[in-house]
Amino acid sequence: MGVSQAASSRPSSPSGPLTQPILQFGTSRFLQAHVDLFVSQALESGEALGGIAVVQTTESADNAERIAALANGSGYPVRIRGLRAGEVIDEALTGRAIRQAVQARTDWARVREAVCGPVQIIVSNTGDRGYLLDERDKLSDPADPVCVPHSFPAKLLSLLYARWQAQPDAPLSLFPCELIEKNGEVLRAIVAGLASQQRLPDEFVRYLTDHCVWANSLVDRIVSESIKPVGAVAEPYALWAIERHPRLTMPCTHPSIVLTDNLAHFERLKLFLLNLGHTFLAECWLRDARRPDETVYQAMNDPTLRAELEAVWTQEVQPVFDALGKRDDALAYLVEVRDRFMNPFLRHRIADIAQNHAQKKQRRIVPLLELAATLESGSGVRFELPRLKAALAHNQAPATTHR
Repeated sequence: MGVSQAASSRPSSPSGPLTQPILQFGTSRFLQAHVDLFVSQALESGEALGGIAVVQTTESADNAERIAALANGSGYPVRIRGLRAGEVIDEALTGRAIRQAVQARTDWARVREAVCGPVQIIVSNTGDRGYLLDERDKLSDPADPVCVPHSFPAKLLSLLYARWQAQPDAPLSLFPCELIEKNGEVLRAIVAGLASQQRLPDEFVRYLTDHCVWANSLVDRIVSESIKPVGAVAEPYALWAIERHPRLTMPCTHPSIVLTDNLAHFERLKLFLLNLGHTFLAECWLRDARRPDETVYQAMNDPTLRAELEAVWTQEVQPVFDALGKRDDALAYLVEVRDRFMNPFLRHRIADIAQNHAQKKQRRIVPLLELAATLESGSGVRFELPRLKAALAHNQAPATTHR
């Protein structure tokens, strides 16, 4: 994949039109060290579509400072620290893909012009509440070029309506990176639902659902710290698994990007080995009233607790992947998970993981138990899951005191 725009090799004017083919909603440290860094590295080898223009959707002081730093296009630091195959990695990189940065409220006209012009890809990572709607948007007109909608889905609706009017046949791929299952399909349904509520033309709704490509994807990288005013500290491991689609336009090619026909497989690996492992550590931390400041790294260096977690992984989770015919994939992923949990640079507090613990057990343990039950009924194989069943049955509240 070659770079499609010669102008994307250098920063654009901070006040001129947005000229990059990739438009990104969100300025998070995660995106800086994930999608943005992938595109930056791919640009160096001529394997990226072009540069990125970033849109800040909130109005916090920290984000404003970040946008100002990104807007000059000079790059930002990314520090990669952790373990890879047991070896310590500590390297300094520079992200250079972000060429322009604007604020939605003050630069809406420029954003609309870009979506009606050079943009071929829209990326988003708007946080846990990013897909929530705002009652105020019911009174706004998506066709109004001046009015800036409040919620992210309403902003997207307004921009896509303008694009449909300007160039309805031009290809457009959207890559939601929020941690929501089938994130592309979910966001498409929300935006199309808004279009129907607003009584926009049926042809436009069909444009949203049938012409635009909404990619389902899974992002996975722990980005532990921000660097002020812009930059990030991240672990070596990174994955962007994207569900294959025949009309998908990719932002770049990169070793950490995987196109797949089986996204559910990658979701299961992450959910049942990484996420479930974190939640089981939190269960033990609560059960035993362990130190309030204990980190995942410290827990992994406790022989008793490490043995409990390893038993869950190898005796309760791994057999399920064996029955699915995914033994080798699970074993390989678990090697990487151990490296990630043993990262000496990462201060990942178990107290933070334990937030919303009951809900996390429902999301991370129950699906494994349900899958095991389905496999049992279909094959007659029996799964022993005593530790996970006990954790699920134990409905303790977070302890208020820890030794």
